[in-house]
Amino acid sequence: MAFIRLLPIDPTIDFLGKRTLFLILSAFLVLGSIGTFFVQGLNFGVDFRGGILMEVETREPADLGQLRADLGDLDLGEITLQEFGEPTVLLLNISRQDGGDADQRAAIELVQETLGEQVVEYRRTEFVGPKVGAELRQAGILATVLALGAIGIYIWLRFEWQFGLAALAALAHDVIATIGFFAITQIEFNLATLAAVLTIAGYSINDTVVVFDRVREKLRKYKKMPMPELLNLAINKTLTRTLLTSVTTLLALISLSVFGGEVIRGFTLGLIWGVVIGTYSSVALAVPLLLYMGLRREQLTGGDEGEADQTPKAAIESGAKPST
Repeated sequence: MAFIRLLPIDPTIDFLGKRTLFLILSAFLVLGSIGTFFVQGLNFGVDFRGGILMEVETREPADLGQLRADLGDLDLGEITLQEFGEPTVLLLNISRQDGGDADQRAAIELVQETLGEQVVEYRRTEFVGPKVGAELRQAGILATVLALGAIGIYIWLRFEWQFGLAALAALAHDVIATIGFFAITQIEFNLATLAAVLTIAGYSINDTVVVFDRVREKLRKYKKMPMPELLNLAINKTLTRTLLTSVTTLLALISLSVFGGEVIRGFTLGLIWGVVIGTYSSVALAVPLLLYMGLRREQLTGGDEGEADQTPKAAIESGAKPST
């Protein structure tokens, strides 16, 4: 409640005056994410790279050094071993073995014999072949591209093509920044985290549509107000709603991240980052881009003169409430 009281009812922040700074920041974020992706890459889960995944629970915290040495002697290729949420829960990633399913089962049995009686429970054992992993990667990329394209077409049909291009640019910014987040943190990238990327796109476009709708409303109402002032007015009129929506979403996601366990932690951390970056792009990137898209009032008003402006620049800067 204290946070809500701190939010201004009618803010008058000059977002458009800082648009160059926002564009530089976004360009740095996108280029940094792309660079990190190509240099460091993603930590693909077994869903995408293929191989064997085992999650086991031990009686007491395991000696990871000794276990790595024992498993390395099995000659099964690369094996990674890490704690998974708790000291007594381990996650093993084993390279796919040459041969068919029988060879994969033999490798699993060999690992189980090595782990021996210190394991209380085998929580899950999964195997994904390289062909399936490659198909999942292709399907994931296709799903992301089609989702972005469909969103762009929807915005174009609902508003004008300038809004569609601005929305697509903001969405591409959010998706690339999220991929960069996973590349930097090396959180496992699997089907769940891919779902987080698509969820971020949906969340971001929801914020963007709300702001765009207010931009269209103000364009029809104020016929003579300079475009930067009008866009500032539209952003400020939706800013409190945008912040409250984002904060309440973040509270739920942070709770899931803390108490939901390791299985969904990558998903929730990706969403937390996505909500923050999506809120930023809707306010500080999508709307300022409209200035560079050649948006004209006549496209939305049909060339009608309409009513005179009721909110001069001085009233906006002083914080006086315009009629809405």
